[in-house]
Amino acid sequence: MSKNVKKSRYSKEEYIKNIKLIFSQNPVSQVKPAQVYAMLDITHDKDKYAVKDVLHSLLEENFIIKASKDAYQLNGVKVESCVGKVVSLTRGTLYIKVEDIDEDIVVEAENSQNALMGDVVNISVSDYRNAKGRIEGHITEVTERSDKKYVGVMSLTKHFGFVEVDSRQMPYDILIPSDHLMDSKNGEKVMVEIIEWTIGSKNPVGKVVEIFGMVGDNDAEMHSILSEFDLPYKFRDEVEQEALKLSDTLCPKEIAKRRDFRDITTFTIDPFDAKDFDDALSVRALPNGNWEIGVHIADVTHYVREGTILDKEATERATSVYLVDRVVPMLPERISNFLCSLRPHEDKFCFSVVFEITDNGEVVDKWYGRTVIHSDARFSYEDAQAIIEGGEGELKDEILTLDRIAKIIRKQRYKNGSIAFERDEPKFELDEKGKPINVYFKKMKDSNQLIEEFMLLANLSVAEFIGKQRGTKRNFVYRIHDKPSAEKFKKLTEFVARFGYQVRADSEKAIGKEINKLLASIKGEKVENLFSILALRTMAKAIYSTENIGHYGLAFDHYTHFTSPIRRFPDMMVHRLLQFYLDGGKNVNKEEYEAMCVHASTREIRATEAERASIKYKMAEFLADKIGQEFIGFITGVTEWGIYVELQDTKIEGMVAVRNIKDDFYQFDIENYRMIGLKSRRILTLGDPVKIKVSRVDLRQKQIDFEIISTINFESGEEKLFAQKQHLKSRVKTNERGRRRKKTNKEV
Repeated sequence: MSKNVKKSRYSKEEYIKNIKLIFSQNPVSQVKPAQVYAMLDITHDKDKYAVKDVLHSLLEENFIIKASKDAYQLNGVKVESCVGKVVSLTRGTLYIKVEDIDEDIVVEAENSQNALMGDVVNISVSDYRNAKGRIEGHITEVTERSDKKYVGVMSLTKHFGFVEVDSRQMPYDILIPSDHLMDSKNGEKVMVEIIEWTIGSKNPVGKVVEIFGMVGDNDAEMHSILSEFDLPYKFRDEVEQEALKLSDTLCPKEIAKRRDFRDITTFTIDPFDAKDFDDALSVRALPNGNWEIGVHIADVTHYVREGTILDKEATERATSVYLVDRVVPMLPERISNFLCSLRPHEDKFCFSVVFEITDNGEVVDKWYGRTVIHSDARFSYEDAQAIIEGGEGELKDEILTLDRIAKIIRKQRYKNGSIAFERDEPKFELDEKGKPINVYFKKMKDSNQLIEEFMLLANLSVAEFIGKQRGTKRNFVYRIHDKPSAEKFKKLTEFVARFGYQVRADSEKAIGKEINKLLASIKGEKVENLFSILALRTMAKAIYSTENIGHYGLAFDHYTHFTSPIRRFPDMMVHRLLQFYLDGGKNVNKEEYEAMCVHASTREIRATEAERASIKYKMAEFLADKIGQEFIGFITGVTEWGIYVELQDTKIEGMVAVRNIKDDFYQFDIENYRMIGLKSRRILTLGDPVKIKVSRVDLRQKQIDFEIISTINFESGEEKLFAQKQHLKSRVKTNERGRRRKKTNKEV
């Protein structure tokens, strides 16, 4: 009786074909025999020997090379070793930024060596591109672990804990040994740091460094958001103590050095709930018929001296952070809300730009310098708006004069190509526990634009004063905004053309004017919000730099930030530089200031992301108890995986997953940003009004899922019901069968 011999899983030719395919599809990967076994689903020793034989023969014929002691790599692929940094991590795939390579390098999870966000790595890069056209790489070593901390929810077991991280940039749960739990409880929001992650381990190991509180608690959630973006939410004791030492008495000797505006009508206009007032306006008629208008900015640098603890703290923070329910200030409250806040009926030190302006809005003279002022009144935007709209009130003539001149200046600015982007700002009405009970939108009115126009004028003038001086070039801090991407603008013109709108521009300067025409023509239309977002996306991001390229969006050749030193460190830099040059200083170190500009730009982006995260959280929280409720909305985005809908009243955005649209099978028409039903030929496209139902809210991921109930034609009042379609189909079939039975019975 012959012995039963196990047959090989593949023939020799199939082994060669499959193994060659593995290396061809992973050209930059170092592949171990064990990985080949796993890919080919091989477990038996005989098959493993067959794989090793094929690997040996492929090595001899130079199809592959020995990459390390126990790994092979495709031969002929040009591989370069580089140092890079992990800048993004999505579903296990890493994106590495390498200096001198314009695009990020893609690294799949199996080639990551357990690298995480912010880690510095050695990476092998080839000129090979994957199926999506991206350059792929293979991390050979993690050389420097990031000190990034992660926020998530604690789950305790008997001997250890697991933290499920909120951020999608960490796709792994973090194991917390019992001696690193720090008394955290089940369901608490905690911050953890990674202490080790050895190769071969499934999860990184960490320790709890801070406990925020239970999931859903408002303070815990807001502190979690700040920590997620590595933003502080309190000052160190030594910083607070340094602020307390500052005197609140204005020194007579210092007053004598300044231009005195205390007898000139001066006032502030700010949000009704503002606590720091960092800008004021003064106005008076001059004998020649012109107006003297002063833009007075809190003199923060008088109190925050270079090199002090307060200065170092402001440099590091670089900006105040505005979450839904709180402000995390750049400077301690003693400075931001008291010493430097231009409160009514108090003498304050300022740094000012004073204009002489004709009745027709023409600036004929300017003065720059340190001042002392006395604010006569504090207006909210609503107070000033009521006066502008015809109401009575204190300093009515002064407010109306400034409003009239501001409108003349704004009209000229738009004529010069400044782009009129106006996005409604979401605001929340919160209960005593911080839960949102209402969502509303702050609209820009004349009173807001009055202040904005004079702040823009001051910023422009300060930048021109330094940038336009003849002789030696003076290094300075500018707020720059590059011209729009030609490719993005082309896509915008093609997109709006599908809706019957035309945007034509034969020069870079003309783009701004054309976008203004477009935005004006869609006021009140269903596509207004969508087109505004798309137009904004064609623009570059504004940043701080010592290299002046102008501000495209404002159509200014020179622009800076001078008007908000309480909340922005670049404005403090500008105050110091302006005084330095006014005092006859020759120049400053460009590299030193450029480094501070880069840091401030980075911090600004981070603060903006935190603000958006807090808004998304509150929007999700607002809808969390409204599962099943129906709302009217508009389609604002279409992708291959779903449709984004923004609710009409609250502008809260959620997603309708394609798989959850039950009435038909929909395909994504990428050219026209729309979904098309294969059977019904129904089209769902940007701007379409729809009725939706809230189906799911995930507070941790700040995600909202909708279900489409019907499309709506507002003009005809017609609704096309999705949910009823299948039901109606079945009723038609049932009725048809019934009619056939009746007919048959009649014939019989």
